[in-house]
Amino acid sequence: MATKYVSADEAVKIIKSGDRVCIQGGAATPQALTIAMTARANELRDVEIVHLHTEGFAGYAEEQYAESFKTNCFFIGGNVRKQVWAGNAQYIPVFLSDIPNLFRRDVLPLDVVMVNVSTPDKHGYCSLGVSVDIIVAAIEKGQKVIAQVNKQMPRCMGDGILHIDRFDAVVEVDETIYEMKFTAPSDVEKQIGAHVATLVEDGATLQMGIGGIPNAVLTYLHNHKNLGVHTEMFSEGLIDLCEKGIVNGANKKVNPHKIVSGFAMGTRRLYDFMDDNPEVEMMDIAYVNDTAVIRQNPKVTAINSAIEVDLTGQICADSIGTRMFSGVGGQMDFMRGAALSEGGKPITALPSITNKGVSKISPFLQQGAGVVTTRAHARFVVTEYGIADLFGQNLVQRAKALISIAHPMHREALEKEARERFGRSYSAYAGISPELV
Repeated sequence: MATKYVSADEAVKIIKSGDRVCIQGGAATPQALTIAMTARANELRDVEIVHLHTEGFAGYAEEQYAESFKTNCFFIGGNVRKQVWAGNAQYIPVFLSDIPNLFRRDVLPLDVVMVNVSTPDKHGYCSLGVSVDIIVAAIEKGQKVIAQVNKQMPRCMGDGILHIDRFDAVVEVDETIYEMKFTAPSDVEKQIGAHVATLVEDGATLQMGIGGIPNAVLTYLHNHKNLGVHTEMFSEGLIDLCEKGIVNGANKKVNPHKIVSGFAMGTRRLYDFMDDNPEVEMMDIAYVNDTAVIRQNPKVTAINSAIEVDLTGQICADSIGTRMFSGVGGQMDFMRGAALSEGGKPITALPSITNKGVSKISPFLQQGAGVVTTRAHARFVVTEYGIADLFGQNLVQRAKALISIAHPMHREALEKEARERFGRSYSAYAGISPELV
């Protein structure tokens, strides 16, 4: 078909009342299209918006547009968090690896998909750039696809290569890709990073997110060898390790010598590194987060965060009490995939206390808090005070191990809670301490 280049205002006229619209997320959120769609609020009713976390403009989720748009997030980003708390938007609990199935199995049929792509090459092919994740499946099943062709979107290899004829309307833009600035790790994050780094072996395959703790871990890996990367999220801290040849994927069994990821967040330095780089493959998240794929790589070391951990090893990573904060995401995909990998290590890393001094190692999860990683899946828990390996430990041994890495000012209270909870068995196992790394 002939490519239809139109204005953003014209392109979003494809959207009709009652449609379900999927928006590409992360740093690739198509700002021009979401703004133009929201500007049509007076003309539209009951349009359902679905997406992973998005960056930038999210005015469609505001209360004033409640009759026009209803937002359902698969992961709660900062730009819609207050709207979720206020009841103006909702969250769908789902493993990241399962979201493509919501589309492919017509659990959530899609009427319109809005994406942000690179300029077409000489053959007419565009790239979904820095966010391929769930959007490949969305495009496969979407009835209509609107694309903003963006001069600033890097051209990335992998599953996100589409011919421009696939789009029903195309808008030319020169729009900045959202940048997440690199921040230096705090002293506590450095201590946690140093502990985690001791668990990373040469030849390991890494999965890690973004933020102070993952960045700190990476700074301690400069003497490692032959690391690989298979991760849902690719962040800027890996670039130095790639350029030094420390990350080379030489030992990987699946996609050897390739950095495999679903989406990326960073500064322009990261996006320039990814641009037209055959070492980086941005893939469908149903593949990236498939435990059957993850487990095939050696020594998969999955480093994830948490909001709190109870004394039995239950890990909450999506909510603060009843208040949803983020989402299930891909934590369980990689925690289980790492556990099944030969020599793999599922790791949960978190500071021992909150900014207000509340212990993140708690007797019980807060009322209403969600268990993202079950006590049966939890293995290594790391704070600035050390590492607790929970694998094969009974409930009392787990409690003792976790108390040993809690903040010193909370250990006495945690001991008291543990004794009250476990009674005689707590004393019975007093002389049987779990091995601490």
